[in-house]
Formats: sequence, C-alpha cells, structure tokens
Amino acid sequence: MTSGLAHEIKNPLSTIGLNAQLLREGIVDAPLPDDQRERLLRRLDSLAREVERLGGILTDFLQFAGRVKLDPQPKDLCRIVDELSDFFHPQCDQARVRLRTLLLDSPLTVRVDEGLFKQALLNLMINAMQAMSPAANDPNHIRPSELILRVESDDQEARVHVIDTGPGMDEQRLSQIFRPYVSHRSGGTGLGLPTARRIIEEHGGRLVAHSEPGRGSNFVIHLPHHSANDAPACEISQSG
Repeated sequence: MTSGLAHEIKNPLSTIGLNAQLLREGIVDAPLPDDQRERLLRRLDSLAREVERLGGILTDFLQFAGRVKLDPQPKDLCRIVDELSDFFHPQCDQARVRLRTLLLDSPLTVRVDEGLFKQALLNLMINAMQAMSPAANDPNHIRPSELILRVESDDQEARVHVIDTGPGMDEQRLSQIFRPYVSHRSGGTGLGLPTARRIIEEHGGRLVAHSEPGRGSNFVIHLPHHSANDAPACEISQSG
C-alpha cells in the first residue's frame, strides 16, 4: 500500500516539475521588469529544487520498500569494482578526492545480481564522498580526502572494502547508520545505507561498518564465493 501511495505521489510531482520548467521559460521571454523577472525566477528555481528533492526521497523509498528480485550470475568481482571505479572517477576529480582501486591479480568469481550489487556499492561510495565533504568534516580535520576500493579474498569469502578518510564516527552514531530514515546529513533520506545492506544480505552476504572518530570509516561487503582466489592486491588506478 505504501509503495502504491508513493507511486501516486510521484506522478503528479513529475507534472509539477514539468510545469515549473515551462513557467520558467515563459517568464524568461515575458516583457517584465528585470527585478520582477529575477524574483519570479528565483522562486521557480526554489520550487524546482524542492520537486527534485522530493522525487529523490520517493525514489529512495521505493527502492527500499520494494521487493528485491535477484538474478545472481557468476561474475568477476574485480571487473565489477573496476567498472564502477571508472564510472565514479569524474565525481572524485570534481570533489578533489583521490580515488584508489586495489584489485586482485586474477578474476574473483562470485554469484551476484550485477545491477543490484553495483547499486549497493555505489551507495557506499556516495556515502563515503558525503562523509568527506567540507560540511561534514571537523574544521580541524586536515587529512587528505581519499576514497579506497579494495577487493580481497580467502577460503571462506570475498570482501570489498569502501574506505574513506573522513572524520569517522563514534560508537553511538555507528550503531544508528543502518536504521532506515536516520540521517546525519541535511536533506538526506537515511535510506542509502539500509538499502545497500539489504541488497548485500539478499545475496547471502554481510555489510559491516568500522569507524573511529578522526580515523575515517571502512565499510566491508562480505560475500560467499565459489572459487578460492588468494592473489595479492595490486593498485591499478588512482586520481587526484
């Protein structure tokens, strides 16, 4: 019922956004005094931002509330992480965050739904970037901003680490981060991390967070795999 309600809200919200854009175009071309035009455009831009924000909240909610339908296939975990790292490079460059990717020397086969797994991993990477944003950092925090993706494996499981050099978290905050709708960021929905954990658990894995104040955070995806692969990690790409 709640999922259906969210869809019912999202459709008229899209109509509001479209009409706001049409109004903006009409005001730009209208014979109005400059000060009046600028005032109206500012109000429409504010409306458009709120529509976009609400649309994002609804999208996050639908992803979290909907059923997770997996189509697991044998995939190379290193290739998946490498592709997502390449996709995320421009955002890191823009934010002046150094991105390092540490992969194994040989393929590491796991059974995952590639699209959903990438969504979970991307949520963790976005969370790490937000943790390193100027607004999230303590003024005295001077560690260089760095995002590290590391893949490793032993006889029992494969692991993907998403490591950031942000301000870290104390035990109280760490205990809350996977609770739905709990967000320490202005405008956040608090669903990114719970959604990531849910997807990983649907794969039969675990998502665990390690963090200390002033020492950054390390989110670790634990996945079962079907072929042991203990090759040492090697750095293949970096930016910044």
